[in-house]
Amino acid sequence: MSWPDHAIWWHVHPLSFLGAEPTALPTDAPPRHRLPVLVDWLDHLVGLGCNGLALGPVFAAESHGYDTTDYFRIDPRLGTEDDLLELVERAAARGVRVLFDGVFNHVGRSFAPFVDVTRRGTASPYADWFVPEGDDFRTFEGHHHLVALNHAHPAVADHVVAVLDHWLDRGIAGWRLDAAYAVPRPFWRAVTDRVRDRHPDVWFSGEVIHGDYAAYVTEGGLDSVTQYELWKAIWSSLNDSNPHELAWALKRHNAMIDTFAPQTFVGNHDVTRVASRLREPRHLAHALTVLFTVGGTPSVYAGDERAWRGVKEERAGGDDAIRPAFPASPSDLGPGQIAVQRLHQTLVGIRRRHSWLVGAQARTHTLNNTVLSYTLAAPDGASTLAVALNFGPDPATAGIPAAPWAHAAGDASADPATGSVSLPPLGWFIGTASGSHN
Repeated sequence: MSWPDHAIWWHVHPLSFLGAEPTALPTDAPPRHRLPVLVDWLDHLVGLGCNGLALGPVFAAESHGYDTTDYFRIDPRLGTEDDLLELVERAAARGVRVLFDGVFNHVGRSFAPFVDVTRRGTASPYADWFVPEGDDFRTFEGHHHLVALNHAHPAVADHVVAVLDHWLDRGIAGWRLDAAYAVPRPFWRAVTDRVRDRHPDVWFSGEVIHGDYAAYVTEGGLDSVTQYELWKAIWSSLNDSNPHELAWALKRHNAMIDTFAPQTFVGNHDVTRVASRLREPRHLAHALTVLFTVGGTPSVYAGDERAWRGVKEERAGGDDAIRPAFPASPSDLGPGQIAVQRLHQTLVGIRRRHSWLVGAQARTHTLNNTVLSYTLAAPDGASTLAVALNFGPDPATAGIPAAPWAHAAGDASADPATGSVSLPPLGWFIGTASGSHN
């Protein structure tokens, strides 16, 4: 197995996490050395059982980081390149890889090549980097301040390759490619092929909200994409007490696993926090159980391990509630929701001990109006993991194959002779067994 098969990411949006100013600093302002604070959070990450730090945008930008102005400069609100390299080195010393967030579909209007075009027009050497539309240029999904790049122009591909290589040369392990669904797949293939020639171990995960997920791997050359279908099905099925919705999503998920390991999550910097999304707080254990038992590469959005709440709103500043500033040290989190953090540790621990789950497919055994149970088997047949979930408020019974199941987590147990799991109201169960019982 390669290193991505073992990866479990802790996802941070640095600008908000570190309490940075909402907009870029004046050009003559000294950098704010905030990135070193993240070094103090590495022990927290490792304590959860994670081994990857997935950073949101760190490059110079106009506001939230997704309006990049200079891909080769760390945003002065966060610090300097030396600060960043120190973080990468300290992470590596703990066995933690660092993932960068690259926005290559669009740029901020202060991006130097775009500024040159607005001043010099077609006389600018960057004129072909952008696509004229009306009296302006093409933008990303109607956002005036986000100017779309022209991915048909070879110089844009050269620029993206240069950025990817530059930071991989400095020790990062991979890239999350923002708005990957808005970029032509042949562009991604050309870029990723070139970068892999120099960095064969790089991992690319694309943000794909809708569309043909597998095509971004097979045609675009990415390793993974964000699994929004599963994310939606997890919280929606739990809120509606509808195991059939989740079972259907797992069937779709299995088909993806045939091609690649999706990047799975129940929270990220763009969506309402899972603790706020779920109507029944006890369903949080069900959501996390699915996240850490099904195939894919899981990630935890910082704060979700303490059941932090926050609702995303479609307005200016609508991300503020889901992107709060964190204290300077994890010791300042206090005892609130420590049980949720311990649940994360338990489930991440199960995942780490069964790393073969990255490519495992779920086989459903019980599916009715309140219960879903499934098993996943190691490819070599050496072990099997069983999951049973009670979505409803009444006791229920789930069936799994008869086997000497060892209780791994949850508030129920399995009868080894019959494979019957007696679930209390809103109960759940994870069991492990040697050999194939799928």
